Amino acid sequence: MTGRRWTAMIQKSAAAVAVLASFGWLSTLAPTGTGPSIPVAVPAPKPAPTPTPTPEPPPVDCARAKCVALTFDDGPMPGTGKLLDILAQQRVKVTFFLIGRNAATYPDLVRREAAEGHELANHSWSHVDLGRASSAKVESELSRTQDAIRKASGVTPLLMRPPYGSTDTTVAGVAKRMKLAQVLWAVDPLDWQVRNTGTVERRVLKGVRPGMIVLMHDIHSTTVKAVPRIIERLRADGYTFVTVSQLFGKSMTPGKEYTELEQETPEQPGQVSDRR
Repeated sequence: MTGRRWTAMIQKSAAAVAVLASFGWLSTLAPTGTGPSIPVAVPAPKPAPTPTPTPEPPPVDCARAKCVALTFDDGPMPGTGKLLDILAQQRVKVTFFLIGRNAATYPDLVRREAAEGHELANHSWSHVDLGRASSAKVESELSRTQDAIRKASGVTPLLMRPPYGSTDTTVAGVAKRMKLAQVLWAVDPLDWQVRNTGTVERRVLKGVRPGMIVLMHDIHSTTVKAVPRIIERLRADGYTFVTVSQLFGKSMTPGKEYTELEQETPEQPGQVSDRR
């Protein structure tokens, strides 16, 4: 090949390269992985739709519906967490009557009870027999517990339950001054005495009638294990589970005793029960 032809070929090649480059095709001729990295625009993902909040169920008229109020005394204790898991799964709200010193020891459980929509109530600081205590002692037991529950959860209880059901005019007077209604019960399976899951279940189911308050203790694992079946059986029988305040559906009178809807126990000074 002569020098003149060689020079002409080089000029033609250069011209072709210039044309390719001008149209942006030169990069397509490079072997895979050897050319410059060119970012590819990817459409942004569509944002997930904001979930619609579940509407709150309408208030229950317990004068018409079959309502029952499950209540739990003496906690919180570590086992209370298991009960809260069960109640969350079953979508049931209950009332917890808390011992003040336990509330101070386990504030996280108190906060969880409140956050999950349960009602918090006062069961004295140290589970003393208030019916045999002085006015100063009763006030100390209740006020210390109010403070512990408020500090843990921001909630100020409006209900109290005297340990053992032991109350008198002194307790009623202090409760009235502190704006606390006294809540007793209509069904007591004596779960503190008979630590048997089947027995607790049977006694509750046998005793429940519409409008009743059921007493149990979340500090006993045998009781906690009975709760799923109790809920299942009562729900199948048409019961609606409510807190104590929901059961009565109105402001409860401070100092007054309540055991069940429309069958409030008349005040009986000095009444003492061996129930826990």
